[in-house]
Amino acid sequence: MEYLYLILQLLGGLGAFLAGMEIMSDSMSRLAHGGLKRMLNRTANNRFAGVGIGAVSTVIIQSSSATTVMVVGLVNAGIMTLFQATAIIMGANIGTTITAWIASLGSLDVSAFLLILSVIGVFMTMLSKKEKVKTVGNVLTGLGLIFVGLAFMSDAMDPNLHREIMQVIKDALSVVQNPALLLLIGIVATGIVQSSSAVTSIVVVLATSGVLIGGTGDGVYYVIIGSNIGTCVTALLSSIGASPNARRAAIIHLLFNCFGAVIFTAFLLCWMPFGTSFSETVLDYIFPGDYQFQIAFFHTLFNVTCTCLFLPFIKGFVWLANHLIPEKKKAEQPAEDRVMCGLDERLLLQPSVALAHLYQETGKMLAYAKETLDIAFHGFLDKNTTVKEDVLERNRKLSDANREAVQYLVKISASAPTIDDEKAISSMHYVLNDIVRVGELADNVTKYTDHYVNDPLVFSNEFLTMIREMYEKLNELYDVCYRAFIERDYAALRQVDAVEDVVDKMRRELVNQHIKRLNEGRCQPQNSSVFINLVGNLERAADHMTYIAHSIE
Repeated sequence: MEYLYLILQLLGGLGAFLAGMEIMSDSMSRLAHGGLKRMLNRTANNRFAGVGIGAVSTVIIQSSSATTVMVVGLVNAGIMTLFQATAIIMGANIGTTITAWIASLGSLDVSAFLLILSVIGVFMTMLSKKEKVKTVGNVLTGLGLIFVGLAFMSDAMDPNLHREIMQVIKDALSVVQNPALLLLIGIVATGIVQSSSAVTSIVVVLATSGVLIGGTGDGVYYVIIGSNIGTCVTALLSSIGASPNARRAAIIHLLFNCFGAVIFTAFLLCWMPFGTSFSETVLDYIFPGDYQFQIAFFHTLFNVTCTCLFLPFIKGFVWLANHLIPEKKKAEQPAEDRVMCGLDERLLLQPSVALAHLYQETGKMLAYAKETLDIAFHGFLDKNTTVKEDVLERNRKLSDANREAVQYLVKISASAPTIDDEKAISSMHYVLNDIVRVGELADNVTKYTDHYVNDPLVFSNEFLTMIREMYEKLNELYDVCYRAFIERDYAALRQVDAVEDVVDKMRRELVNQHIKRLNEGRCQPQNSSVFINLVGNLERAADHMTYIAHSIE
């Protein structure tokens, strides 16, 4: 019965620890949702910046696996190159070491006072009406739960309370001394749990209780190294069915950790016992008697050293990944005929990042709709009725893309986004509708072309010149609207309104002049329907573009 109680207490503590990590990471992501989005967007070809972005993102998310999965998604969407992804993955490995340091704090005398953070956080969440204060409260609640979980696990492993059981556990773990087997334990345990943070925390708690895996100070280091390989499982699973570049990003994560594991394993085998000798010379001086901090230090040392060693060879990792996963030759849809590159669900781990990705893809939809309108308008000028089928096909693809985007928006909404993101999601629904309307207006233009050709109608050169000038203004408006939407350029909105006013005035002038020509007998009455509807549709297209630009407000 005592064994069962100890196991339940240990599992309960682990559950509280993981729940605290989840609450804290989710709340920290909400606090930094704008900064996280901006960081991941700044994926320049600077390897040092990439490492920094990866490390900071992982500290915020509290999961190197989550960061790597997002990177795989960004690579799959074509937003990030393999070079950029490799640097961020290296940084993510450094950022994940924060978990071991947090777990080590549970052994300090002040840890009892840290438990009160959960109560403070709960009261902040319950009593405050401000969203940001509630989010900070959730961060404190999660942090408090982490220490509650550590306290439970520490009590379960207390040798003074469970002397006989702890002796049995200590003897059992002391038997396992083969480095390869210890590495395998770390790999399998992390692969099953899919969290190196959980495995590291258990190892730290065991060390605090005086339980040395492998019977010496070196055994635990092999488990830590193995956990770094095991954490690659999540990214590898997420890359199944993705593009070759996305699979290469997951493979690079595995290669990086495997190469590091080989180097450090050889290092530990050559310097035996590393734990004892290094502790006596360095670690005991920095962390006297605190073995759990020595484990956290080794975890950090391992990842920082591997990053420093491999950072100059990022191009080599990319080259190797390209050869391990070669590009398959297959008939693909031409890139210029695609409305969107694809909305990657891996990015839903961070709603703000997923929303930023959707903004980019929606920009492609807007460009596709405008191209459709271009085809229809020039078909009218050229009296070409054959463009109708092309416009219908493009509108069908536009409708499919709209359906996909709406479904993605629903999934983002279900991923617990922030209030700001919820407002942006609501706005995006209107934007998608405006884009589809531009395509439908292009379809209307093809119908006017049919009347122009089949009736037949005759338009003066004066009219055709003026309609071209109006469309040139529409092109100018589109360029400004696109920049305002994609770059979120608020300063461009004033220019948007100014150009849109010009388009409105041109429509009124065209209609007034048409009526004047009718009264003077210089224009055929049967032209009126096509003429007025055509300029009216162009003005409505301008209106929808303006609505899209103002959606950023």
